[in-house]
Amino acid sequence: MIITPPAAEGATGKVAEMYAGDVDSDGFVFRHTAAMAVNPEAYAAFESLIRAVVPSIGTGVYEAATLGAARAIGSPHCLLAHGRKALRAEVVDVAGLDGFAHGDDSGFSETEQVVIRYAARLSADPASMTDADTQALRDAGFDDRQIVDITLAAAARNYFSRALLALAVPTDEVPGLDPAVAAALRTAR
Repeated sequence: MIITPPAAEGATGKVAEMYAGDVDSDGFVFRHTAAMAVNPEAYAAFESLIRAVVPSIGTGVYEAATLGAARAIGSPHCLLAHGRKALRAEVVDVAGLDGFAHGDDSGFSETEQVVIRYAARLSADPASMTDADTQALRDAGFDDRQIVDITLAAAARNYFSRALLALAVPTDEVPGLDPAVAAALRTAR
């Protein structure tokens, strides 16, 4: 990583809050948090967007959109972090997450699988999307607000994942993930 994040020692304000959140939950500052601490206002805007979309779609659908986008992009940071979040929220179990890392989405509900496919398509080839892509979400029972929020969730993951990849931010070991599943998530595509 060519950028130099703010030092944890002596951090103040929003940077100190970002770092404290990681330390409180995991005992250390993740490198992706440190990279985003270079512009804490942009990170706060990203977090605000996420807080605006999750209420209408719920945690399970949000994590499905996030993981679908992250896998399509090849973002180990987001696959690891949101794989763990999906496990903790009981969106998927360890076997289902391992399957997901290997391209098998059957550990997710049928509705979440529709979201994963939609997010992957948005992340891989958005210019080729048609009404049929959105109709798949409608057929799965989502209303207009939810369709927009699923789209925003996947697009936000593109923003964050691609920024970390472009900055060559190293990944960290994520506590609470089975090492074999973590290894599979690091290379999932």
